[in-house]
Amino acid sequence: MTEFLKAYPQRAGFNTHAYEFHPTSDAKAPKGYKAFYISHYGRHGARSEWGSYAYEEVRNVLESALADGVELTPAGDSLLRETKYLFSKYNEMDGRLTPRGVREHQQLARRMYKRYPGVFKKGSKQIRAVSSTTPRCIVSMNGFTGELRAIQPDLDIDLDTGEKYMAYISKAADAPIQKRTQEALAERKYTVLPDSMTVFRTLFKDPSAGEKYVKNKYFFHYSIFAVARTAEAFDVDDNLFRYLPFADVYRFHESVFLNDYLNQCNSVLNGDERMKLSRDLADVLFSQADEVISGASKRAADLTFGHDWPFLGICSYLGLEGVGDRLTTEEAAAHWLASWYCPFAANLQMIFYRTKAKDPVLVKFLVNERETLIPELTAVEGPYYRWEDVKRYCDGRFRD
Repeated sequence: MTEFLKAYPQRAGFNTHAYEFHPTSDAKAPKGYKAFYISHYGRHGARSEWGSYAYEEVRNVLESALADGVELTPAGDSLLRETKYLFSKYNEMDGRLTPRGVREHQQLARRMYKRYPGVFKKGSKQIRAVSSTTPRCIVSMNGFTGELRAIQPDLDIDLDTGEKYMAYISKAADAPIQKRTQEALAERKYTVLPDSMTVFRTLFKDPSAGEKYVKNKYFFHYSIFAVARTAEAFDVDDNLFRYLPFADVYRFHESVFLNDYLNQCNSVLNGDERMKLSRDLADVLFSQADEVISGASKRAADLTFGHDWPFLGICSYLGLEGVGDRLTTEEAAAHWLASWYCPFAANLQMIFYRTKAKDPVLVKFLVNERETLIPELTAVEGPYYRWEDVKRYCDGRFRD
């Protein structure tokens, strides 16, 4: 985990880390098989933060000290300037999709089309896109589908949203699961800071004088972390985590992602109960695919746009390697590479293949565009699984 974060410090943002676009490659499909249908669940793109607390805390501490004649270091001046800039971009709009978030989905659409052009050119050209009712998801959907239509204007794209869709698009951990998670996190004592004076020495020319303006050291340190983890969403790619000791960044990052892993994934602590909550989404995605396979639907793709928690849930329900690993709390803290699995615009793509003959339909899974295996299921070849095997496998998991 230390190497993972130090290689790219912005990864400490976890689910507020911008999507990392890397080159993609496809294992050769079995002889005669061609992609014909795509089922997709995508998280919304980069968004603004929840609430102004972090910006205001950092700004108020630094400005109050300055007003009383306590000088800031060059690093303190820089943090104040960057915090005020990000606060202005936030503009008191919680969870708003940023221009970067739109671009993330436009680029994902271009990459999907380039990777599987036959699905769109040779198929029915019918695409169904359904979104969470949350504005950032709707705008993400429009960015994605608008880019597809710009590439191929004859696509027939149907867009929809509504409360009934939310029943399966946005289901997350329930109260008992969240309670167990909070009890587990409390045992890890994240609020105990190992080092506070390093931050004051970084920001103030007189660290002792600057310290007097901080009422709650933990809250101040975390606020700096929170400001840093929103920067990429507003196209500030500078590493703002540098204002904190790495130990603080590591602990804050762990506390944030471990909360989501324990609440939403196939953890030893909550997995048996949490996975059941992903059945509705899985049932919808599976039935949509079966309709296409049987000929009842002629769609080339079903695109669903939602949130991080259901995304983590469905990937875990499918038993996908990495994101869906069943880990203890300690194992997850050390090995679950959070921002690799769930950055902004995280996506699951199920790519379906068939032959001209009546051979079994095959499917492969992409997590953030990377071919991903199901360790507990035997593939036909490489990352390609029989669709019927996948359905039987999932049907036998997490049942009462």
